[in-house]
Formats: sequence, structure tokens, C-alpha cells
Amino acid sequence: MNINSPLSHRTQEPENSVLYIVGTPIGNLDDISLRALNILKRVTFIACEDTRQTKKLMSKFGISNKLISFHQHNSINKIHFIVDSLKKEKSVALVSDAGMPSICDPGENLIKKVRENNYDVICIPGPCAALTALVSSGFPSSSFIFLGFLPRKKKERDQILQEISNFDNTTILYESPHRFKKLLIELKIFCGGDREIQVFRELTKKYEEQIGMNIDMVLRHFEDRNVVGEITIVINGRKNIKTSEINEFILKKDLTELIDAGLTLSSASSYLAKKKNIKKSLIYNLY
Repeated sequence: MNINSPLSHRTQEPENSVLYIVGTPIGNLDDISLRALNILKRVTFIACEDTRQTKKLMSKFGISNKLISFHQHNSINKIHFIVDSLKKEKSVALVSDAGMPSICDPGENLIKKVRENNYDVICIPGPCAALTALVSSGFPSSSFIFLGFLPRKKKERDQILQEISNFDNTTILYESPHRFKKLLIELKIFCGGDREIQVFRELTKKYEEQIGMNIDMVLRHFEDRNVVGEITIVINGRKNIKTSEINEFILKKDLTELIDAGLTLSSASSYLAKKKNIKKSLIYNLY
């Protein structure tokens, strides 16, 4: 193997001591590529997030191959196993439950370790929920920010939400169904209800749903609904927002936090008025 050699000469057949990153469908199994199917058939074994999910794909296309589990709970041990396999001139395919491996999963750690050991990593491109949602949103796509799942801790989460409110570029997020409504409320506090947003649920699947216009509209749409399925959120960048309006979002957040902590609206308004040197009535009327 020559790590400096071009890869263009390579055939469709898996090579020894190579890790293949294989993109798989995010919903509709027919979105798998012919090249991906060929690699999955012929590698020594497949490392997958959930063997049950990968078996569904393999069953549909009549593929029989060895599977090993590779997920966040066993990734440390399995990374060593996979690197040792490459040393023994075996070929390995890495897949996730859906979409491109290494995006919001431990695949990135495996790829880093494989490269550190001077073995080739070849990507077999496939669907990606973030890009599928982006190009479907109609929002600017020449420059965008992908943040995946936001952190759970309040301080870190609030910091990123504040950054999102100030981004001029399109932002893409993932969120789980049971935390989705909470995130919408947070986005309204930080970005304002009129910020343009598109929500994509169950992309490429039978019950795919696209909801958009702005945050207030999406909140109303899901107000009395039980949210299920995979969710991707695309947020348009801010448009000519004045500094005073940005500060208003911050004040709303601070006011809400103080009230949630047990202060009355009046007391919280008084405290912020003194701290920010602003009239109490202006803060009071934000709530």
C-alpha cells in the first residue's frame, strides 16, 4: 500500500487492508447504490451500528456476509479489533443504521485510528439526512453550519442556541422526537417566532413530512401532536436583525430563567432593569 498514491485506479472489488465507509439509505431502501451493494457483498466483514437494522438491508438485496456490532458502547474494543483485522489484510465495511457513518456516531474515532495506522479509508457515498433536508428547504446552501444534536447541559446548550440566533448562514440540526418540542420553544426564545425554519420528519420514508415557514407555525403544527420519527431541522440565517432585537432575545431568555428559578415577573424585571440599566417596563412587557 502506498498512502500517497491516487485512488482513481482502483476497481470495484474490495482491497485488502482497506476500511470502506459505506453510505446506506436513511429510509427508503431503494436509495442504496450499486457500488455500496457490491462492497457489502465482498468485504471480509461489515461493522454496523445495529446488526438487526443492517440485516434488513442485506435481506432485501440478498446479501450474506459476516456482521459485527460497532456502536458507542463497544467502540473502544471494536476499534482495536478492526485495526488488527486490517493488519491481517482483511477488508472492512463500516455502516450506520441510516445515512453516512461517522456523522454523530463513533465512526469518526475509528476512521481516525485507521488513518493513524496508515491504512486507506475509502468512502462509498450515500444519502445524508442533513444534506437531503438542506437542498429541500430552499434556504441558502452555498454556506451552511451543521451542528448535529445539541448538547444536553443547559450552559453549553444556551451558548450554542445564542450562536444560532446570530448566524447569517443556514443551520442544520438533528433532534429526537421526545425533545423536539422543547427545542422549538428554545429556538423561539433565542431566535424569535418569525425566524424561517423547515422541519423534516421521516425523510424518504412512507410518512415523510415537511413543515415550514417559521418557528411559530411549526410550534402550532405540533402543539397537540405526538411527535415520532427521525427529525432534521433547517434554520435560515438571520436577516438584517438590529442589535436591539438581538438584545431583546437575550433579555427574554434571562427573564424566563429568573422566573423559572422562582422569582415573580415584577422581581425578575426589577433585577434585570438594574443590571442592564434599562427601564423596568420595557423588560416587563417582554414576557
